[in-house]
Amino acid sequence: MRYTHVGAGIGLVLGALGLQVPAAVAADGSDVRINPWSASPGSTVTVSTTACGPDVDYGKGWSEVGGQFHLFEGDHEGVLTGQFEIPEGTRPGNDTVTLKCPPRIKITDTYRVTGRPPSGSVSAGFGPGEDRGMELALGGALLVGAAAGGVVWMCRRPNGNRT
Repeated sequence: MRYTHVGAGIGLVLGALGLQVPAAVAADGSDVRINPWSASPGSTVTVSTTACGPDVDYGKGWSEVGGQFHLFEGDHEGVLTGQFEIPEGTRPGNDTVTLKCPPRIKITDTYRVTGRPPSGSVSAGFGPGEDRGMELALGGALLVGAAAGGVVWMCRRPNGNRT
């Protein structure tokens, strides 16, 4: 009976992993590379593609957030590369990039716009984050008190209960 449950569990896990493989293969086969895939407002996003073919040396791109940009030959043959900047104040979410190159090739891909990382300290109710003296003194006093309580507790226990 146990082997049936174990076999069913292993079968479910392998089935779930098997369903993930086609999505992973499709994601790796994309002709568009967006770097960084997760960008914050104010950063520059670089888009490159090999979908236009080795004989094409120009293309156009459009981002919902960044607007229009141009694709030119990159460092490698057959690679078109373009850049655009994410404007300050852009809200987090997904952005779609559309690339067009002759003859009638149109590709879309998405990337993630993240929020601006926090700068400075977080107010947690004990005053500003720069004032660390009080917190350090209070934390030290609590540690010393706990250590002293442990020593007193160990000394007051009878000898037979010590292990």
